[in-house]
Amino acid sequence: MSTESRKRLFWVGIFGIAMGWFEAAVVIYLRTLYYPEGFAFPVKVIPTNLAVVELGREAATILMLIAVGWLAGRTSTEKFGYFIYAFGIWDIVYYIGLYLALGWPESLLTWDILFLIPLPWIGPVLAPILVSLGMIFSCFVIVSQEDRDKPVKPSKLFWWLEILCGLIIIGSFIIDFRLVTDGGVPTRFHWEIFLLGFIPGILLFLLTWKKSNTESNT
Repeated sequence: MSTESRKRLFWVGIFGIAMGWFEAAVVIYLRTLYYPEGFAFPVKVIPTNLAVVELGREAATILMLIAVGWLAGRTSTEKFGYFIYAFGIWDIVYYIGLYLALGWPESLLTWDILFLIPLPWIGPVLAPILVSLGMIFSCFVIVSQEDRDKPVKPSKLFWWLEILCGLIIIGSFIIDFRLVTDGGVPTRFHWEIFLLGFIPGILLFLLTWKKSNTESNT
């Protein structure tokens, strides 16, 4: 990997770490206010005006991650790679920050509210961390292939299938959203749905990577 790419990965990584800690700090404040005895389900309802602000904050976070990916990448695929790299680091550091400050989550299977757009996402901490690790790995592959002049060349079909896999994963998070919004306590995560999106998504990327290498060698 070139020196320039290592520098880009370093600084995008620093951005992701800073964003992750920033996110953790905000959530620490919120939990101190609403869950002084420690976060647990059922969730507490917050005022509508604060809920709107929180939704805006989450949307702004994603836009910032997209922006840094766009600025760091040289090609459209690499821009996407840096975006998911920043996303993955941000998400993992977020949980590290919460653990260091609050001793939470107690384990990787601890339930959490992962996101709120467009509906509440719920699931064990392990699930988003697996996705984040997959994102980080994919970025390293994309960047290293660009440096070797063997770029990963995803087809339109690849993007549609990856979007489908992503939607399946999101579906595993939001399928029981009414349970949480109605004041219930989640007990079972739909791992079968999650893995139905996660495993094919990873395999599809690996196949595209292999195909790109094969085409570059011919």
